[in-house]
Amino acid sequence: MIISASRRTDIPAFFGDWFANRIREGYFYRVNPYNSNQVKSISLRPEDVDCIVFWTKNPGPFIQQLDLLDKMGYRYFFHYTLNDYPLIFEPLIPGIQQRLDTFKALSEQIGPERVIWRYDPIIISSLTPPEYHVTKIMRLSRELQGYTHRLIISFLDFYGKVRRRLQDLTLTRSIQFNDFMALENRPSLHQFCREIGGIATAEKIQVFTCAEAIDLDQYRIFRGSCIDAALIKEVFGIERSWKKDTSQRDNCRCVESVDMGVYNTCRCGCIYCYANTRRL
Repeated sequence: MIISASRRTDIPAFFGDWFANRIREGYFYRVNPYNSNQVKSISLRPEDVDCIVFWTKNPGPFIQQLDLLDKMGYRYFFHYTLNDYPLIFEPLIPGIQQRLDTFKALSEQIGPERVIWRYDPIIISSLTPPEYHVTKIMRLSRELQGYTHRLIISFLDFYGKVRRRLQDLTLTRSIQFNDFMALENRPSLHQFCREIGGIATAEKIQVFTCAEAIDLDQYRIFRGSCIDAALIKEVFGIERSWKKDTSQRDNCRCVESVDMGVYNTCRCGCIYCYANTRRL
């Protein structure tokens, strides 16, 4: 069994003590987000957990819990979302240099193969046009050379709740947003991906997309999976017949996992968040 901690909130940033207590107790309760009356106890005993996948924008507060996981024999890796957006998009996370320092410290402690850099979602707007992202990814990839082997990118999905927040910014701050995946934007998208592929090659980082249908192989950007059976085998030597996770989006390539997070609890306040119904 793979534990996802978590697509629904930022456990390492805000709920590290709770998570450590759950590890010590050896279980947690999974609540169906669509029916709170459906509750199931899930084992967290080391012998029942093949791997834990952490998702976070700020693992700094959680690093103190890693000794516990190591002593108990857990296998784990991190998806570390490291964007460099204006505060209006990501208002409540630490500054970029602090997050870079945390990334490097985490990588030095557990190894670069276990810290995956996420630059997502890519928001194309009047404030953050394609060249903005090229410049940021170039700078960050140079800073992170040797500290990670993988970069995962995705393009903003205009979910209803997200669209409403963006519309509010358009009305109040005159920021215009553009759907980079729209057909009329394909020439610009391909030029952008050509540049990102070149940067990644120069900095020796593999690039993968998250839940995108578009084929970008020609730019050395490949369709990836965030909960990746091949990566788990490569890093930990574990091979199981895990099935594709059919509860995720159609283009998601992840294998099955159990998510221990709860929606509407993340405190990062990001404008693009799909896991909170409204901004904090």
